[in-house]
Amino acid sequence: MPFWTLTGLRAGRATTRWPLRDGPTGQEDVLGMPRLHAERCAPACTACVETCPSGALGLNEHGNASLDYARCITCQLCVEVCPEGALEATHDWAFGTRDRNALRGWPASRETQVRHAIERAFGRSLHVRHVDAGSCNGCESEIQALNNPFYNLHRLGIFFTPSPRFADLLLVTGPVTRAMRAPLEATYAAMPEPRWVMAAGTCATGGYNGGGYACHAGLEGLLPVDLWLPGCPPNPAAFIDALLLLLERRPPRAAAQENGHARD
Repeated sequence: MPFWTLTGLRAGRATTRWPLRDGPTGQEDVLGMPRLHAERCAPACTACVETCPSGALGLNEHGNASLDYARCITCQLCVEVCPEGALEATHDWAFGTRDRNALRGWPASRETQVRHAIERAFGRSLHVRHVDAGSCNGCESEIQALNNPFYNLHRLGIFFTPSPRFADLLLVTGPVTRAMRAPLEATYAAMPEPRWVMAAGTCATGGYNGGGYACHAGLEGLLPVDLWLPGCPPNPAAFIDALLLLLERRPPRAAAQENGHARD
């Protein structure tokens, strides 16, 4: 008997039961997205806005802070400088949504949910073509973990494919550099209908990097995006949760909002 086969039999099953059943997500106690309690904001206080390096925080028409999760890199600097405790550190990892506006703190409308409803053209399976459009490889390291024994993405009927001609979903990471725009568009054009697009990571959802002559500020306006997943980077559990949302096998976590923050 091969050594690694014997080792596996002795160690037992390593794959988590989540999300099909209760089990560990692999992200317990990991510091996640900050939660904004706008009602606690002090008048005329701009400490968090001035500190935010990615421009995720701004002021609304009432002068209170507003948080765009599509631009948040979870650095926690806003939590550290807020004098009123309006920003709170949490263990909530990034959430996927079909509506870009839900990441700005607005719940997705029923009309938008219906418009983006996935067609049941391929049953419960999904083939994914990933394109790195200029990322730092942080997202890629998390994507690689999806195929390890703990997460074992294949058990959910989700597979990565090297060819866009066999792909249902185009998963894009990075802000889309000038050099990668043409290859990205060619990949999308090569995919058969029906096809979907997922912007994964804060760079792709319009966040920290991007702008200028050599780099687009994310995927918005370039391709029709069906699923947005922020995070810098989003962890493997967040990827799984978002992919199952696309397949309508899990409810949207962004459907209920509390002060601009999604609740489970």
